[in-house]
Amino acid sequence: MWRDTLDTMKPLTAASQDHWADLRFVFTDIDDTLTTNGRLFADAYTMIENLADAGIVVIPVTGRPAGWCDMIARFWPVGAVVGENGAFYFRYDRGHRKFARVFSQSEEERQENRRALNVLRDQILADVPGAGVASDQPYREVDLAIDYSEDVPRLADDAISKIVEHFERAGATAKISSIHVNGWFGTHDKLTMTHQLLRDVFDLDIALASSQQLCAFIGDSPNDSPMFDYFKNSVGVANIKGFGDSCPSLPNWVTTASSSAGFCEFGRAVVAARKA
Repeated sequence: MWRDTLDTMKPLTAASQDHWADLRFVFTDIDDTLTTNGRLFADAYTMIENLADAGIVVIPVTGRPAGWCDMIARFWPVGAVVGENGAFYFRYDRGHRKFARVFSQSEEERQENRRALNVLRDQILADVPGAGVASDQPYREVDLAIDYSEDVPRLADDAISKIVEHFERAGATAKISSIHVNGWFGTHDKLTMTHQLLRDVFDLDIALASSQQLCAFIGDSPNDSPMFDYFKNSVGVANIKGFGDSCPSLPNWVTTASSSAGFCEFGRAVVAARKA
């Protein structure tokens, strides 16, 4: 059954050269999409610059924390960044030297939810041997990231499921990335904050942008499912195939290469279409 589902993804090589010609925005996951084995290599970063030079607004949409996203928005050649699985967007206006930080929750809500997440943290660590708090947790504003693969030996699938169950029993949302289980209180996700970002900053309706194929999203894991499901131009790097049936929605296209090499494969296709 899963093999039949995987077969619904079209190889990126099957897209016509002009398929990506109308793109204005590329939304991209970071971990294991832009990175490979935890590193951002020069070719992937250069591809972001190449896309920007071709007139594409690149926007990382990631589960990574606010502290990281502050740096990314300020120093990378990107239009903005959506972080902590849709908890906020950050945007640096270089021309006016203004930094915008827009959250889905008020500061009071974030503080109250943090107290509840701290209780969950202790419960999960006590109940799931080998799980750890993500090393980037001190830089997070909204969610709790439990490490199951980044800086700890990879946990078994049943242990990962147990982490998810702890979050869900407490009424929190839980999403599995390629390295963490992220949990938070609230209804936001990557898609809802991307919608708000397009509206606020670019005066663009996300439904119109998707129908006119102005946007594409590229990712690799279950927490990217809302984006895979929504965008007509949704792309998975080849390692998406490793998540079995834990990914609720799959992309329409899949690259031949994995991780950052897959991102570069997609980027080359987009740049070629813009030049054609």
